[in-house]
Amino acid sequence: MASNSLNILATAGSLNQKSVTRVVVRHVAGLLAADGCTVDILDLAAEPLALYNPETAHEGAIYAALKARVERADVILLGTPDYHGCVSGTTKNFLDHFWREFAGKLFATIVSSHEKGLTVTDQLRTVARQCYAWTLPYGISFTDGEDVRDGVVTGEAFKKKLAMFARDTRVYGTLLARQRAVDLAGTEPGFLERLRK
Repeated sequence: MASNSLNILATAGSLNQKSVTRVVVRHVAGLLAADGCTVDILDLAAEPLALYNPETAHEGAIYAALKARVERADVILLGTPDYHGCVSGTTKNFLDHFWREFAGKLFATIVSSHEKGLTVTDQLRTVARQCYAWTLPYGISFTDGEDVRDGVVTGEAFKKKLAMFARDTRVYGTLLARQRAVDLAGTEPGFLERLRK
């Protein structure tokens, strides 16, 4: 890590202006910031990305600025609604723009779902694995109306669950960020040696 502060990129992958995903991502971001983390919120409704095109996506100022934010992050906090058992197109589009930048970092996942969000959580774990990233062994799944009402996180049990999630994201994100820095600076073989400069 470049400093003592863990850098979190918290993404809200919903275009809905009244998104409950955004509410929970911001709540967790607040908990992480209160614990001393540096949190960068990427609200993809406010900062839209063009649909990924491998021939043109890596050109231009928007991509360069976002790439710098992704590279700076130690942890990628991914919030997405569950659409037909899949991540949102907005979240998938963000993920499509990067892969090397995710290697060795922690993914922490939040899914808004009327079901349990398991297939979406599994899809995000698959993306992490394909990009040589790590994931927490669990994700947060919640339901609009039960856990979020009128733009506010409700219920003491859910708040406690989010506090645990924020704590685990901070603790394990810090451990992995330290090891990632050692691996990038070292000479031992490992999957991060391909990123050494």
